[in-house]
Amino acid sequence: MAQTLMIGSRIRERRVMNGLKQSELARRAGISASYLNLIEHNRRRIGGSTLIRLAEILGVPPALLSEGAEATLIAALREAAARAEAYGHGGAEADRAEEFAARFPGWAALLAELGRQCVGLGDTVKALTDRLAHDPHLAASLHEVISTVTAIRSTASILADTQALEPEWQNRFHRNLDEDSRRLATGAEALVRYLEAAPDARNDIKSPQDELHAFLEDYGFHFSELEGIGGAGRIEALIAGSKRLETDAARSLTRDLLSRYVLDARRLPLEEMTEAISRHGLEPDAITDATGADTAMVFRRLAMLPESVAGPVGLVVCDGSGTLMLRKPALGFVMPRAAGACALWPLYQLLAQPGTPLRVRLRQGDARVLALTVSDIVVPARFDRPAVARPHMLLLPDPGREAAGPAREVGMTCRLCPLNDCDARREPSILGGSF
Repeated sequence: MAQTLMIGSRIRERRVMNGLKQSELARRAGISASYLNLIEHNRRRIGGSTLIRLAEILGVPPALLSEGAEATLIAALREAAARAEAYGHGGAEADRAEEFAARFPGWAALLAELGRQCVGLGDTVKALTDRLAHDPHLAASLHEVISTVTAIRSTASILADTQALEPEWQNRFHRNLDEDSRRLATGAEALVRYLEAAPDARNDIKSPQDELHAFLEDYGFHFSELEGIGGAGRIEALIAGSKRLETDAARSLTRDLLSRYVLDARRLPLEEMTEAISRHGLEPDAITDATGADTAMVFRRLAMLPESVAGPVGLVVCDGSGTLMLRKPALGFVMPRAAGACALWPLYQLLAQPGTPLRVRLRQGDARVLALTVSDIVVPARFDRPAVARPHMLLLPDPGREAAGPAREVGMTCRLCPLNDCDARREPSILGGSF
């Protein structure tokens, strides 16, 4: 119901709250009881001096009668109803949110606050689930600590149970104890830092991959220092100057990625890519034909260009196990850390069909993107070994977003996916009703 048509309902609610009869309020306002009855049933418009007199009698500001509850409160109630409906708990009359807020402002404010708390708790659950279920760093840290403790105990047992040891062996065991104890201290420190980190903080670095991606985000995935001649010589300075890269493993990952960046930039310089985009747009096939570069390299260059040149472009790269090695989110498309992404992503089709490029429109919640996939063959196959391929998935704005047409429904990861009846689901979602 429109705002202006709810004035009568507000007048009636305030009159009842003040314990006034309809005839008494009409008499004091100088209008007939029948006219007030029509007003209270929203059958007559009211404004001006009559509204002001009624407000004075009821002891409220005229704006409270004319405007009702705050727009933010009504919007919060409607958002809560929409979220409930999205998760299969519909039934709330969203179109009557204003009436509910006007009649029961206290309850409305309470429900709105509970809705906001639910959103916050949901975000926390997502972060914690991602942290515990899909980040391999916790498992790796625990394994490191346990294996080191086992080694120390084994060495100590030998020293304690053996009555006479030759000095050479005794020195060797003491050296092993020293090395293993240092390794235990490093592993325990990494584990404590992981467990004490805030799950919702942007600076929550938990694994070498996280350190790498925090470093990439700081630079917007583009490194002007590495463009042009002499870029390779600046890699170490970039790594040494970053506070994000705290571990040797993260620095090693970053060094490999930046070395690849330099090779890509040398083959496809910024000026050449800018000209190709101006001529062909974001069409990797056309850019590949024009430049002679391979498509996976074109994917990487498009994703690593400044947004002012290429616009919002996302990229996902995985290895043969499906573990995400590089993830650049864009266009609202959400990606999990490391592993456990949605099996419906066309990225994973390339694991079975590495030589088949794909072009698929995807929808993930409100995000709609055009996904293009190719495989980068890192090591070719031989009779004594399989090929090593790295599937790439480029995410571009969907040109058919407004047009009718099929788009593949995908999620981020099964544990946080609201899609129902998904044939690719490997585990229940915590967003379901059973949770």
